[in-house]
Amino acid sequence: MALVAVLPLLLTACGAGGGKDRTSPTAPGAVTAQASSATSVHVMWRASSDNKAVTGYEILRDGTTAKEVPADRSMIDVTGLTASTPYRFTVRALDAAGNRSVPSAPASVTTPAATPDDKRPPSAPARLTGRADGTGAAVLTWGRATDDVGVTAYDVYQEGARIHSVGGALTTARVTGLRPGTVYTFTVRARDAADDSSPDSGAVDVTTASAPGAPPSTAPAGLRASVARAASGSATEITLHWAPPRTGGDIGAYQLFLNGAPTTTIVPGTPSPEGLGSYTFTVTDPPGTRYSVKIRARLPDGKWGDFSAQPTVAVP
Repeated sequence: MALVAVLPLLLTACGAGGGKDRTSPTAPGAVTAQASSATSVHVMWRASSDNKAVTGYEILRDGTTAKEVPADRSMIDVTGLTASTPYRFTVRALDAAGNRSVPSAPASVTTPAATPDDKRPPSAPARLTGRADGTGAAVLTWGRATDDVGVTAYDVYQEGARIHSVGGALTTARVTGLRPGTVYTFTVRARDAADDSSPDSGAVDVTTASAPGAPPSTAPAGLRASVARAASGSATEITLHWAPPRTGGDIGAYQLFLNGAPTTTIVPGTPSPEGLGSYTFTVTDPPGTRYSVKIRARLPDGKWGDFSAQPTVAVP
């Protein structure tokens, strides 16, 4: 009788622990560390995998935790460093059960010397060009920027957010993690050891290759934006021009997004599937305010199409 009473308790105890996640994520791959200035380093890595889900990453500097970021991040700036100092960075992945991956392979970097006399930011990188590299990547190339002391890094921006950095000796970058058949707008900024950034380079649009069997893109093409002072007052006019997508029918409206948020619906006077579209709107924010803009068309079947590229403009 005692055995019968004890056996269910043993089974219950075994079952209670059987569902615990004891599997650690894989180690992050391809970790790089690039000195962005005399006091900061840009760390990037390739995402880990897990039997359930990766919930975050831990960035270690010389074995000590320097930063923690959520799972959707794959890069971080580590600041507050010392000039002319070697550092060793590793990254490990975390899951919801508290499991940690083994540390990644280390990436070593030495911060450059401080430059107290560096008073001016670099010039903007020139002649930015880009091409798609398959369905999920793009290759960018630009002309060197100049600086009164020296360029230490180039930062790649997509839709106003920095997504990649390379060393100051490089003039090309490969951006990965893109979606098939999608238009992306890229700009590049140069940075010096004093952490001063240049103005944006000219923008370049890159359309990734479509996935096999995917329908043609319905994004408006060639979206560009220009700014001018309004005729009266302190307002600024932003004018957009684009080529409507070829949909086989009339486009009755476009939806305008400003800094990622839907702003207004543009209704052309004469709907047409061809020809150049344009729209002007007014903003009243102070000089230096930046806007990223994108549009999409209402297709003949009533659904919204793909987004255009997303250029960025600033109030002069």
